Amino acid sequence: MTVSPVILLGSQRCGTTALAYAMNLAFHDAGGHFTVNGKLPYLLHRWLGGQDLADRHLRTDEILHALDRRPPDGAGVGPWRTQVEQSLRAAARDVAEGAVGDDPVALARHILTTAQGELPHWGDKYNEYLLHLPWFRQVLPKARYVMLVRHPTEAARSMLRWKGDRPYVPLTEAAALAKWTAWNGHWIDFAPGVPAERRLVVEYHALCRGEETERLSRFTGLDLAPYLAGLKPRSPAAGTGGELPQDTASVWEALRASAAPATVLT
Repeated sequence: MTVSPVILLGSQRCGTTALAYAMNLAFHDAGGHFTVNGKLPYLLHRWLGGQDLADRHLRTDEILHALDRRPPDGAGVGPWRTQVEQSLRAAARDVAEGAVGDDPVALARHILTTAQGELPHWGDKYNEYLLHLPWFRQVLPKARYVMLVRHPTEAARSMLRWKGDRPYVPLTEAAALAKWTAWNGHWIDFAPGVPAERRLVVEYHALCRGEETERLSRFTGLDLAPYLAGLKPRSPAAGTGGELPQDTASVWEALRASAAPATVLT
């Protein structure tokens, strides 16, 4: 089993779901698994702490309920969900017996790796992972990161068009731009601590034009060309539409610079 999973990052409405489905099929066909909105690391970070271990109570019910409320998706997700439950239940028994020590990070790492079984490669996508990057450095120290970025104005306007039960969606473009800036700013802070060979920044429209297929294939170790061939943007590239707020513009320029092939992976 690989100890270097691929974690797909990106703020809301930046194309990560479409890319995740393509990666899911590629991983699945190669004997691995890539989860679309798996969110198990996110839930472990929220529900597994030092006090839980001291109290000998892993909140398995809460984690499983959250996984089932908005289920992860993709090919192979059924066996993955079964393996996750087995891993969580075994860990809960060990916690109740006081057999896992007092390190929640070590236990989270154990749960994540055992949930993958003996897969040759695995990965996951969930937008909220951007909010927990320092924890990822601890729990999955050899993880590889693909960061998908999209022009802030385009992402913000897509947020405002978003339908469904999503109470976290901003109501104004200014608020959506501020949210985009906050989320992507976490990557700007985190990326310098990740070795260059374990991070890749990809711009959304370049991905859709097929310009990033080769780099993504090299980075993941899988031929992604057949799976990315049909990837198309749902809306045209946004014009500037006026000046961006200064903090947003600074984050966007930093992301664009890091997405240049010569600065990411050779």
